[in-house]
Amino acid sequence: MRRVFLWAARNSWLKAHLPGLWFMKRAVRRFMPGETMDDALKAAAPLQAAGIATLYTRLGENLESLSEADAVVAHYLELTDRIVAAGIHGEISVKPTQLGLDHDPAACLANVVRLAEHAAALGSFLWIDMEGSAYTDATIELYEQVKAVQPRTGICLQAYLKRTAADIERLLPLDPAIRLVKGAYDEPAAIAYRDRRAVDANYLGLAVRFLLDGRGKPIRLGLGTHDVALIEQIEAQVAAAGVARDAFEIEMLYGIRANEQIRMAKAGYHVLTLIAYGEHWYPWYMRRLAERPANVTFAIRSMLP
Repeated sequence: MRRVFLWAARNSWLKAHLPGLWFMKRAVRRFMPGETMDDALKAAAPLQAAGIATLYTRLGENLESLSEADAVVAHYLELTDRIVAAGIHGEISVKPTQLGLDHDPAACLANVVRLAEHAAALGSFLWIDMEGSAYTDATIELYEQVKAVQPRTGICLQAYLKRTAADIERLLPLDPAIRLVKGAYDEPAAIAYRDRRAVDANYLGLAVRFLLDGRGKPIRLGLGTHDVALIEQIEAQVAAAGVARDAFEIEMLYGIRANEQIRMAKAGYHVLTLIAYGEHWYPWYMRRLAERPANVTFAIRSMLP
């Protein structure tokens, strides 16, 4: 089933035709509050009331031309301004290919630096998202360059890639901020763990080692997973070494395990909800369905009257 959904995420015919169907639009609302910036910002109010911060990303990737990146930059500048003006405890996360990485790495770097410096000037923070493995090297190099000029930046890394332990070691001297996810792309067994148990074991080891190696340093770790049992395993292992639960963050998607997000916030965890929005939601939505069977159940239920 995972392979079917990942195939569907890449299929150009399905991408062109499925998003317009009423039942697809109804189903995707389970995972995103709407397609506009206003929709995304309005969703923050009940979360803030529950002590949950927010992380925003506008969906879309792989621009057809570099000129499109200018509108993306303007959108994120406005979004950052509105987050701060509204008093929302929120940050933004951007995809490098949405800012021109495919066309001109230097232009992409300039765009990301501009957004990072604007966020920092307003007391906020910028995250760089990770895409498929073809972009891993370029994204890590981009982060190293941005971090050198603006420390208030973080990067997403994927636990299913076998290289991620070495990537973390490479980044540790920078005192990085890392959002650790399991991974949602269809990667070959040569470079990625494909068994769920192997991915979980690697995720556990990476998170624990990063927290223990980073003690006393200005690092930041976001656990980008809905696997509560795994989160509790990580907490138990680092707690034995004196690392408190407020030394890391829990980052879950809007609409998924909402009750757990509230429970964990009340229990003293730093919880962030990732709010995705925008018109180009189809590939992202298919990857969410591929991540875990429960997402498919949610989607089917939301299609029903």
